[in-house]
Amino acid sequence: MPELPHRRGTIVHTSLMKIILFNKPYGMLSQFTDSAGRDTLAPAVPVPGVYPAGRLDRDSEGLLLLTDDGELQHRISDPRHKLEKRYWVQVEGEPDDAALDRLRRGVELSDGKTRPARVRLIPEPELWPRDPPIRFRASIPTRWLEIAIREGRNRQVRRMTAAVGHPTLRLVRVAIGPWRLEGLEPGQWREEPLTGSIASALPPPRRSRGHRPSASRPRSPRVSRTGRGS
Repeated sequence: MPELPHRRGTIVHTSLMKIILFNKPYGMLSQFTDSAGRDTLAPAVPVPGVYPAGRLDRDSEGLLLLTDDGELQHRISDPRHKLEKRYWVQVEGEPDDAALDRLRRGVELSDGKTRPARVRLIPEPELWPRDPPIRFRASIPTRWLEIAIREGRNRQVRRMTAAVGHPTLRLVRVAIGPWRLEGLEPGQWREEPLTGSIASALPPPRRSRGHRPSASRPRSPRVSRTGRGS
């Protein structure tokens, strides 16, 4: 049977942990400590020894993956592996075909042109209310996009939509590679086994010259320079 979602609570001790799916709420940092006292993962995911595989910015919501396996963390978070990440994005205004085509073909940003992306208009999805809510302005319409990218630049999706004239108002990550957000409310998490079908959908592990691949402790996201959020 699949694991039921967990809410904030007491520390959970588990063995052979491979992957945790967490629905990160708006305003929470993708780390376990913060010297400024901001909301972190610590009370939300009380599982010893796991670290985020990548990150989401504080003002973004949705799927965040955590693992206790350093090799798995690298395979998920390193942008060089080009693991697809899919977002539901509420933007200001109504993008026309030209704006959508620019997003699909690649947008010139300050750090270079983005890779081609999958982009389509979608109906407003059924999501939990955001706290605080998006500021509503009757004179300015909004639309929802589904955007899938295979990069990990800093705040990339927000920068892409702003570059084509439609600033992002709300951003929710709904999928990373084979993992999906379905069934998790904000602040909930669940453990999922690393099945053969999921493992086959991931990039291959790193190979060390003269050594067999082995698991290692994850690198802290505070020092890692890969897997930036959006």
